[in-house]
Amino acid sequence: MIRRVRSVARYRGVYEGYGQLHAAAFAPGALDAKTKELIALAIAVSTQCDGCIASHARGAARQGTTSAEVAEALGVAIALGGGPGTVYGARAFAAFQEFSEPTGADRPAPSTAVQG
Repeated sequence: MIRRVRSVARYRGVYEGYGQLHAAAFAPGALDAKTKELIALAIAVSTQCDGCIASHARGAARQGTTSAEVAEALGVAIALGGGPGTVYGARAFAAFQEFSEPTGADRPAPSTAVQG
């Protein structure tokens, strides 16, 4: 995939323009970075873009997003995307799991049972 992107990088103006658009869309504003990554991940599922799913699953993980937050955002994407949303939603969740480290919210609670 990266090789293919590099092969068309000679169309520099297009990629520079896209880079500026991306920077503007993800710049700090009323929405925090985590929310923007969740929106982007849900849209990636809706548009069935595997590369976008990987990119924004990684972005969501880097922003400290929990599995529960990703699952909820993907639920919205699936609700609007129908059958294909279930396939791409599962791919997105698997990609997020690959990129994320377990956080406190994702770890199971310690057992309070008394060992005897």
